[in-house]
This record gives sequence, C-alpha cells and structure tokens, in this order.
Amino acid sequence: MSLKLVAAAAALASVFALTACDDKGSTAKKAEEPKAAAETKTAANEPLKVGFVYVAPIADVGYTKQHDIGRLYAIDKVGKDKITTTFVENVPETADAERVIRQMINDGNKLIFGTSFGYMNYMQKLAKEYPDVKFEHATGYKSAPNMTNYNIRFYEGRYLAGMLAGGATKSNVIGYVAPFPIPEVLQGINAFTLGAKSVNPKIQVKVVWTNAWYDPPKDTDSAKTLIGQGADVLTQHTNTSAVASAAEAAGKMVIPYNSDMKSVAPNAQIAALVLNWGPYYAKKINQALENKWENKPVWMHLKEGAISLENISDKVPADVVKKMEEVKAKINSGEFHPFTGPIKTNEGKEAVKAGETLPDDKLVTMNYYVDGVVGKVPN
Repeated sequence: MSLKLVAAAAALASVFALTACDDKGSTAKKAEEPKAAAETKTAANEPLKVGFVYVAPIADVGYTKQHDIGRLYAIDKVGKDKITTTFVENVPETADAERVIRQMINDGNKLIFGTSFGYMNYMQKLAKEYPDVKFEHATGYKSAPNMTNYNIRFYEGRYLAGMLAGGATKSNVIGYVAPFPIPEVLQGINAFTLGAKSVNPKIQVKVVWTNAWYDPPKDTDSAKTLIGQGADVLTQHTNTSAVASAAEAAGKMVIPYNSDMKSVAPNAQIAALVLNWGPYYAKKINQALENKWENKPVWMHLKEGAISLENISDKVPADVVKKMEEVKAKINSGEFHPFTGPIKTNEGKEAVKAGETLPDDKLVTMNYYVDGVVGKVPN
C-alpha cells in the first residue's frame, strides 16, 4: 500500500497515541528509542510475543478487520498458552510506523506482521537492525534474511466478481473506487474488467482514485460521483464500508471487497469478495515457535481459500453464476488464468499475446488499464 503524505501524519500525531492492545485489551506505552537487542530476547519458557500493525481502524468490516480476524484465528489454532499477540491500529505509512514497530520490538515481540504496503521500507530497515526478530510484510516485495512478504492473488477473485457485475448491470457502467495506482490495485481493476467483459462486452468500468486506503468521506463522495456517471454496480479496493453504504442509499448494486458487507448494504450487495489471512498467520507463528520460520515469499491462490466470493444474490442471472462457477473451477485447476491473451490496453496496445499468460514479473509491475476501463492511469 502506498505512502501517505507526511503532512497527514503530522495532523494525526496530535491524536494518535501509538497505543497497542494485547489479547486482554491492555495498553502499550508510546514508542521509545530502541533498546539493545539483548534486552528484547524472550525467555524460552515464555509465550512467543507476536505483533500486528494495522493501517486502519479495525471497525466492523474491511481490510483491517479481516487481518484481525486472522490474528484471532491464529490464537485459537496455535493456543493462548503459546503466544501473546499485540496489535496497533490506524498506523500511518510514515515514520510513525517505524516508531510503532520499534516499540513492539522493545516490548519483546519476536515476530511482527506489517499489513500495509507503505510499511515496507521501515520494516526492511528494522529487520537489518534486529536480526533476532522475524518480520512479515503484507503486499510488498522487499526482503531481508529475517524478513519476508506475503500476499493474495486478489486478481483471481476480482475476475470472478467482474463476471457477476457484468451480468447484473443494466446500465453497462460499473464504478470502481480505488486508493493508489500501484500494481496490486491495477491488477484488480483490470481483472475485474476482463471478467465483466467476458459475459458482457458492452460494459465500461469507470475509476475514481481517492489517494487513501481509509477515508470514509472520500469513499462516499467517490461512490456518488460514479453513480452520477451512470454506474449501477459499484466495487472498491479501499478499506471502508462507505461505498457499500452509498450503493444501498442510492438503490444501486455493490460487490464489496475485503469483507462481507451485507450488514450495511442488505439490498445492494450482490456478492462479496472476502479475504482470509488466518491460516497463513497460524502457519507462520507455528514455524516461529518450532524454530522453522521460512524466509519464503508467498502469493496465495483462490484455491487455497485465501479469497472467496460469498453470498451471491439472485439479482445476478443464474446463467452468469453458472458460468462464473465453471471459470472458478478452471482457475483452481490451473486451466485458466485471468490474464490470458489476447489482451489489449485501453489505448489499443498489445498487453498479452493470444494464447499467452502474463507472468508474475509482469503482473507485479502492471501500470496500465485494459480495454474496457475508461481514462488514464494517474502518474
């Protein structure tokens, strides 16, 4: 996830107390200067201390909520007697992130999960300073001997969600609220568009960029803008439920991302893309406990249960749902890849040749819109 402005961090500093809650809801003190590495060692008979850094409030639904559900899942699977977890929510992707993680290290956490793209450089810096601490970074690509990264192939689920949106739309205009134009987000927009076009070649996908992962008012305004431009189905890559709420209020349809949002959009939601981080967290915590932690980047697939398409409404035509299920089976078996050519950009350039599949090194550097998306990718 992309870095926020330093000015925003300064504004937050007056209200952000850098508090962290452990399993029992206690409060950690403000970050201090790093202690010597020897002081952070945990006794062999004590539970492993594990820290989680969240970019947004946990809230009731959304990206951070799914990570916290994963944390609780890991506690249940690993055992409360073996680990103690600490989390800090609403941490900006600025130097505040470094201070929070330093405090976690000072408090004895030996395994730290940073759940936002913009934490990457800070985590890599700290990984070099604290070789006895293990660092796990979500959605990034940089590493160190004691730092790895993990992600989900969101685009696999996005393609399927796009099929449902393309089948449900009446206006042939689909709205997409996006945070930052990084490859992960562009993969989602493009896969969603390709999926929608596979069942409805007439569709257009219109994108509004918020330049924020978590900003409910911006999400609401963006959703209203897209509805004003003719969109009758919305989706989002941001971390709030505001887009779903706006769709509900306007009598439109929505396919939320991160969490099921039926609670805020009971009539508008036609399906939900839900992320499941728990099994990964349990696995890596167990590795650390057994001194078998692996510095191995992971990009999880739909077939692993890391992402799922849930609560499909009867507002989606039955034949489209059937076709989506067929494509899902082919994705899971490896028979089909969402970025299989021929694919052109929306400027008419060849992105993927006929019969070829976009390799991972091209996916992680994606910087264009496919045909069907309106507009240009922001600089």
